[in-house]
This record gives sequence, C-alpha cells and structure tokens, in this order.
Amino acid sequence: MNRVKQFFSYAIAKLDINDKMYIEKHLNDDEIALFNKLSIHEQKHSVNVARDVESECRINLVDSNNLVKTALLHDIGKIKVPVNIIDKSIVVILDKITNSKIKELKNVKKIYIHYNHGYEGYKILKKINEDEQILFMVKNHHNAELKDNLELNILRKCDDRN
Repeated sequence: MNRVKQFFSYAIAKLDINDKMYIEKHLNDDEIALFNKLSIHEQKHSVNVARDVESECRINLVDSNNLVKTALLHDIGKIKVPVNIIDKSIVVILDKITNSKIKELKNVKKIYIHYNHGYEGYKILKKINEDEQILFMVKNHHNAELKDNLELNILRKCDDRN
C-alpha cells in the first residue's frame, strides 16, 4: 500500500516555496546545482526524507545537520540515468516478482541505476564534497549489511517511509 501512495504522490509532486527555502538552507550552490538535475518527484522525495530525518533526529537526540544534507542528496546518483515514475514502478514490480534477480541485468541502464544509485551518487558528490560521513551514507543508504550505524538507519527508515 505504501508503494501505491508513493506512486500517486510522485505523480503530482511539486516543490513549493517552503521546499525551495529548505533546500537553500541546507545545501551549498554546487549541491543545489546537482539537486536541480533530479526529476521533480525525486526532489520532492528527497525533501520529504530530509524533513522526516529532522524529526527522527530530534526523537533520537542526534545532530541533524549532516544527516539532513545527506537526505537531500541521497538519491543524487539518479541524475546519471533519468528514470520516470513508470520506469521506476516497472523496476520495483520486476524486482518483487523475480526476487531481486533482475539486478543481474546491469547492462540495462535503468535497472543498473535503480540498484547502484548510491554508489553513483557517491562518485558524483566526491567531486564537490569531502565530508566522508555524507559520502559514506549516500554510498551505503541501501546497503542492508550495515546495520550498526544509527544515522544510516535513520536515513533508511525515512527513505523507506517516503
């Protein structure tokens, strides 16, 4: 049911003035330039994740500065291969019915980026941001093997909810 909600919210996604001010508050000019290359639905998703991260940080008494920036940039690897909402839906459905075997089709760019956008985002951000914590979290936000990192777990939880 969450995926259905995500589909419809992305289909009508728009950034309002508050979203734009939020982005400008947390990202520098180079990061904003990259962020603006994301599709509108990915931008809105990232803003929603970042706001959710702020709430989780207050609950868990965690400093939110780096984590909010990370949340805004966590899907930046998706700028390498534009994926619209229909493409994404198809990949998610195929992932489910193939028990993730679809990820073996690395030569299909939209499938590759679905599974590897964290690593691609890491490579993109490394050129403009030297913060190892941000780079680590962007690179690993879908790495289920890393379970003992509170900030990464907060990012994952908020990403999954949004």
